Order: sequence, then structure tokens, then C-alpha cells
Amino acid sequence: MTMTDPIADLLTRVRNAVSIDRTRVTMPHSRVKEAVAEVLKREGFIADAKVTEGEKGRKGAALGKTLTIFPKYGPSGERVINIIERVSSPGCRVYTPARRMPKVMGGMGILVVTTSKGMLSDRECRQQKLGGEIIARVW
Repeated sequence: MTMTDPIADLLTRVRNAVSIDRTRVTMPHSRVKEAVAEVLKREGFIADAKVTEGEKGRKGAALGKTLTIFPKYGPSGERVINIIERVSSPGCRVYTPARRMPKVMGGMGILVVTTSKGMLSDRECRQQKLGGEIIARVW
């Protein structure tokens, strides 16, 4: 079965891992997933994200790379990510210019936006005056 929305898969895996207080979540790698993870890391929502080379399968064929995300928790174990949801989907794309970029929870959360200069947070988009497709909302 092929996956139709790998970004939604990443967000769901992170949401599920945080809900059961997991220290790491592993998934198949893609450059888009890695870029989303880098935005979450820059904005302080995850502790780290690592890409590892695939191991050899049963018949010696190399398996694909994996992306491991390490969710972040507060000093008392409180969750840093409370809500992580998909905004733009393959069936309904959501675009916005920089001047109309919405704020999430009054600036407490972020939007993950794909722009002509790569994957950025809403704050970075406002600084660089770039609009784009809103991928996800996190707070």
C-alpha cells in the first residue's frame, strides 16, 4: 500500500508518540519530512531529529533511510507539543502571503510553511517577507 500523504503520517506519528510520552519516534525518511523536523527543532518543539542509513535486508538489498525524531518534554515531563495538525492537504491546499500570515495561539505556536526558500516557520516567513503553503500548525 502506498502512502498518499507522508507529511500527515509524520505528524500523526509525532502526535501519537507525544501522547504516550515516548522519547523517540522512527519513520521512513524523505527530504520533506526532514525539513519539517528541522523547523520543529529550530522552533524548540522537538529535541532532535536524526537521519540514519538503511540496514541490509534479508537478501542483502539496502533498505531506505530512517528519520528518528526525539520529542521534547518540560522539566516535570509536561508536553511541549500539545497540538500538531495538518492544515494544507493534497486535496485542499492552503496558501497565504507573508502579510496575512496568521499567528498561532497569539504567537505561542507556529505554522510550518513551505516557501520558495524551503521549509520555514511563520515567524521566519514574516522576517523574510515570504508567503507559501501552510503545511502544519503546532502549539
